[in-house]
Amino acid sequence: MVEVVSGVSKTIFVTGVNGHIGNQIVRDLLENGYKVVGSVRNLNDPLKVDHVRQHAIDLDCEQNLQLVEGDVLDADGWSDKIRGCDALFHTATVYSNSKDPTIILDTANKGTTHLLTAAKDANIPRVIYTSSVAAVGSLPKGREKTEEDWQILRSSPYTVAKTESEKLAWELAERHGLDLRVINPGAVLGGGFVKPTPSVDYFPDAISGKFPVAPKIPIPIVHVRDVARAHRRAFEVDEAEGRFIVAPHKNKTIADVCRTIRELYPKSKSPRYAIPRSLMFIVVFQDWMMGVFGAERRMTRKAVKGYFKGDSNLSSEKATRVLGIEWESFDACVKDTVEAFGDEV
Repeated sequence: MVEVVSGVSKTIFVTGVNGHIGNQIVRDLLENGYKVVGSVRNLNDPLKVDHVRQHAIDLDCEQNLQLVEGDVLDADGWSDKIRGCDALFHTATVYSNSKDPTIILDTANKGTTHLLTAAKDANIPRVIYTSSVAAVGSLPKGREKTEEDWQILRSSPYTVAKTESEKLAWELAERHGLDLRVINPGAVLGGGFVKPTPSVDYFPDAISGKFPVAPKIPIPIVHVRDVARAHRRAFEVDEAEGRFIVAPHKNKTIADVCRTIRELYPKSKSPRYAIPRSLMFIVVFQDWMMGVFGAERRMTRKAVKGYFKGDSNLSSEKATRVLGIEWESFDACVKDTVEAFGDEV
């Protein structure tokens, strides 16, 4: 394969560098010799910048990292921020199942419009866009899903946002003549987060035994380091094009994750056994009771119904073949996530 020269004299602009995926992209790029300009909404918030700067400190390359302030909901100023960079990696999003749907949708759609329009104005040669398997979908059940598939369910604001915003990205790329490549990660496990995302926030409850049995909710899984590598490789490989599903651990469920936690950490109270689907109403009721006392609802009746319509059978063959990713093991995904929660085990 013909590739661009890795790292040397290349500068990548990355939005949302404080996030789980964003800050690991920064580390991967710095490790591979790139210069990085990263955006956050507030440069004065240590929770948004300290862990990002720590990567450069650890790697002794502070001169290769610059952080700038910017909110993707603001249309102005992005062209000037990204001008002169060799690529734009757009990762900024709101990954939540409970926040105001308007904020989730606006951040996805307006952010995509503002950044890809800026990429056109600034003559950015290549754009790597962070989407999700939420935009690929889990249907039809029983068949392996590929990059040709699109989400048809509207089960949550996040699912709607990721599907709409990726379709919008492709429309803008065609309109503006952008070289766009899209990464569609599964549930992203592994350390490196400051605020737990919905992909990992159930780990403390599982470890501490707050639920005695685990639901067989389908969940395709990938390590955050592999997601970061996939972004970089999508930039480096000239022939890369289109979408890339990044979810190598397919046909997994939350029950599989919980069982693996218990196997790796026998002293934990993570459930060994899965709850039959016919008894999921108990989980929904327990979740409702926890919500009464202020906990974030995860297992609403609507959500559970949506989970079981499809499966987590997605193909990452294209990413393996074209991007040359050698995937982290499933055990590593689970172990690194558990370790990120520190004293929970």
